[in-house]
Amino acid sequence: MLRIAAAILAAVLMIGAHAGAPKIKIERGEACVAPVAEMRRNHMEMLLHQRDRTMRQGLREPRFSLKGCVECHAGSESGSVLGKDGFCSSCHSYASVKVDCFECHTPLRQKKLAGKP
Repeated sequence: MLRIAAAILAAVLMIGAHAGAPKIKIERGEACVAPVAEMRRNHMEMLLHQRDRTMRQGLREPRFSLKGCVECHAGSESGSVLGKDGFCSSCHSYASVKVDCFECHTPLRQKKLAGKP
């Protein structure tokens, strides 16, 4: 009887641990630019490195570009990586990390900047 109770408890804990897990899916393309474990651990460094190369050296390599990420990971219905079930939002919410990439990189922001003298 104790084994059954322990097994049930373990199953409930495992289900609970995955209940709020982020929804990870690639909408377009075959695979990501790096293995999943590497992307989970290092995607921010890849984006920052690409940003530095673009901003400081004028080099635009599409492999680690934010635009490339959005093109593959944006939801087919929403066209966005943000929102309740968005690729970026779901992981960042799960990890309690703020997504600040799109404070600048958004069409609305670009329109606002274009309208300023």
